[in-house]
Amino acid sequence: MNKKLIKFTLNDKEYKVEVEPQVLLVDLIREELGLTGTKVGCGEGECGACTVIMDGKTVNSCMVLAVTVDGKKITTIEGLAKGEELHPLQKSFVEEGAVQCGFCTPGMILSSKALLDENPNPTPEEIKKGLSGNLCRCTGYAKIVKAVEKASKELNK
Repeated sequence: MNKKLIKFTLNDKEYKVEVEPQVLLVDLIREELGLTGTKVGCGEGECGACTVIMDGKTVNSCMVLAVTVDGKKITTIEGLAKGEELHPLQKSFVEEGAVQCGFCTPGMILSSKALLDENPNPTPEEIKKGLSGNLCRCTGYAKIVKAVEKASKELNK
């Protein structure tokens, strides 16, 4: 097949990569670039485990062809912490026990970040709606909502 050269920003770092037309963004991130925080769950855009932020909006990276990210800005879970300092969302998820097996956590945190970027003071119902594309099989969601509320307060200080 004919590879295409794409240029994009991933976690504030510029990349130039040649990709086959059929390669999915999740596979580029995990397999080619070695950032394994983005998970492969259902592979059908239903579970949210592969959620990344692209140009400020969440996308299911299992549904995005890598060639379409040319010129885009992408953030994965690895792009949130500043060195050893966790992002307030990461910290609140740990402190509130919103992490159990951890498989859904990167997608949950990125969806939460996108929500808080648009709505710094969401109600619990708005948080639930903002996370509706992310499934968790372990926590029951109450601690996740509490963690997002806590991070919201911290970010608004």
